[in-house]
Amino acid sequence: MKSSRKRGGPTTREMERINWMEFREWVPERIDTVLLPLGTMEPHGVTANGTDIIIPLTMAREIAPRVHAMIAPVIPYGFTGSLDAYPGSFTIPEDVYRDYVRAVLVGLARNRFKNIAMLNGHGAGQTAVLAALAQEVGRETSTRILAVNWWSYCTDVCQEVFGEDGGHAGNTETAYMLAIDPTLVERKRYSGPKMATAIPAPNTWNAYPFPSSILLYQEGEGYPNFDVAKAKTYFEKVNRKVARLIEDTIDKWDVAGL
Repeated sequence: MKSSRKRGGPTTREMERINWMEFREWVPERIDTVLLPLGTMEPHGVTANGTDIIIPLTMAREIAPRVHAMIAPVIPYGFTGSLDAYPGSFTIPEDVYRDYVRAVLVGLARNRFKNIAMLNGHGAGQTAVLAALAQEVGRETSTRILAVNWWSYCTDVCQEVFGEDGGHAGNTETAYMLAIDPTLVERKRYSGPKMATAIPAPNTWNAYPFPSSILLYQEGEGYPNFDVAKAKTYFEKVNRKVARLIEDTIDKWDVAGL
């Protein structure tokens, strides 16, 4: 990451790269917001197993100067679920994951951050855990906490750029990863629609392991799109929308005097 000093910030916004003395000079008097990326290790079709880690971390680096925030080290292992049988992936037990993330949030609050924005890269049960922790830790520490599930929040961006709904390891994540590093997307391994399965409607069917590592949110929509131009557009629009959400949320907290 390039120095942020040119933008009126510290030498780096990444907490693991800054020393304690400079950190003290900036937090909380001049920076009171921190971004916490969270992900997991699981299959993503023809993209990297760490897609859920790489995307929120990249997003944090892209938007931190705009929202004037520090970036906490990413929490890479998560509560994966039905895809953890695929090679290179696994899940952390829910109670262990919950306690660990809770401790990290409390630690950030003790470091005197007023605002914590969790940038979550993984869905399924992890989203419910993070939503609950935002309330619990926020209430306990008098810290303002926002949890963002970027792919769901940016559904409208998917419709705008691709003209259809999205999918896990489909058009959205493939596009974001293409914009980050095309070498992380092996298009030659994509053999077409047979690699994808639509997520079943509630109370219809379920399977472990899930039969495909590409999961469509709607039948027939969300297959991987390898258009680099659209990928860059999607990347930029998603980052802008998430940054606006963080800015607007903090502004409204301030207006409410919370």
